[in-house]
Amino acid sequence: MPARLFLSSGDLTADRRYEFARDLQLRGDLPAAADLLEQAIELAPGFVSAWFTLGEIRQQLGERDAAIAAFRKARDADRQDPHGASLKLMRLGAEELAAMPPAYVRTLFDQYAPRFDRALIDDLDYRGPSVLFKAVLTARHAAKKPAFFKRAIDLGCGTGLAANAFAKEVDHFTGIDLSPGMIEKARETGLYGELEVGDMLEGLRAKPDACADLVLAADAMVYVADLVPVLTEIRRVLASGGLLAFTLERNAGEGVMIGEGLRYAHSPQYVRASLANSGLALSQLEEQSFRTESNMPVPGLVAVAAKP
Repeated sequence: MPARLFLSSGDLTADRRYEFARDLQLRGDLPAAADLLEQAIELAPGFVSAWFTLGEIRQQLGERDAAIAAFRKARDADRQDPHGASLKLMRLGAEELAAMPPAYVRTLFDQYAPRFDRALIDDLDYRGPSVLFKAVLTARHAAKKPAFFKRAIDLGCGTGLAANAFAKEVDHFTGIDLSPGMIEKARETGLYGELEVGDMLEGLRAKPDACADLVLAADAMVYVADLVPVLTEIRRVLASGGLLAFTLERNAGEGVMIGEGLRYAHSPQYVRASLANSGLALSQLEEQSFRTESNMPVPGLVAVAAKP
C-alpha cells in the first residue's frame, strides 16, 4: 500500500509530536499515542492528519463516539477530505453512504502509482484484467461475434493493466483516471491512443454518443457508490451491441456497503437492478474473487452487459 498521507500542521513542535505518536501507535501503545496527538492538536487545532490518526486510534480502542468526533474534526479541517475521514464515518455508521471524496481517491492513487503494479500483482495476487478478458471472450463467443473492438474506453485505467490484457483485441484505447500519477504510468505503456485525467463520470459525459464498442472498468467501480449515473453514461457512449465489462467487490447483504478497505461493495441484486435501470442487458454476472488481502480471497463480482 502507499505511504501514509501526512499533511503538516505548519507547527514544527506539533508535527514532531505527531511523528512520535505514530511511532507509539505502530508499537501498540495506543493510549500514549492518543495523548501525544491531543497535545499536537492543542498546538495546532486544524491539524488534519493528527485528527484523522486520533480517530483511528480511538476506533482501535473501541471508543466509537470519540472516534466519530475526531474523524469529523479531520473532515472539517480539510473539506476536500484527502484522508478519507468521511469514509471512516460511513464505515462507523455515523453518516449515510455517499460519494467518495475525489481528493481521497486522487491522493491515494498518486501515492500508489510508483509501485502499483508490483503491489497489486505480487502482494494482492490481483487478476482483475484477466478475469475481465475471459468474461468478454465468453460473452462474445455466446453471441457468435468476434472478440475484436475498434474503440474501447478504460475507466479508472490506472497504470494500464486492463489495456495490456486486451491489447491484441482493441484497435484504439482511451484511458480515464482521476490520478495524474496513474495517467503518467499508463502513458509509459504506449497502449493508449488517448489519456485523460478526470473523474470517470465527467469523462464519459464529454464523449459523443456511440463512440465505443467496449468499456472496461477493472477494480474501478469499487470507488463508486451509486452505479446508475455511470452505467447510464456508459450505455450512451456504447454503440449498439457494444459491451461493458467490470469488476466489483461483493456485498453478501443487500444494496451497497463500504468495506474495511474503504471500498464500496455491491450486492448482485443491486448490480442487476442498476444495469436494468440504465438500459443495459446483463450477459453475465458471476461471483469470483480477483484479489487477495490478509491471505484471504476478497469476495468479488465480474459483470458483462451489452447495449441492445
